[in-house]
Amino acid sequence: MAVIATPCVNVCVIDPRTGLCRGCGRSLDEIAAWATMSDTERTRIMAELPKRMTASRQPAEAAR
Repeated sequence: MAVIATPCVNVCVIDPRTGLCRGCGRSLDEIAAWATMSDTERTRIMAELPKRMTASRQPAEAAR
């Protein structure tokens, strides 16, 4: 069995404002489906995570 790369940092807290994990930036749906996703899907999501994490740290007013 191949090891599946994951962005998980064991800080599993969902931000109620964004719906994303504060530790890794994934949604609950993405976390739940991670093991069954294709490498292409995981790579696409991994590429989006830095932008998501930066955006999620902005004050709520800036997100509007």
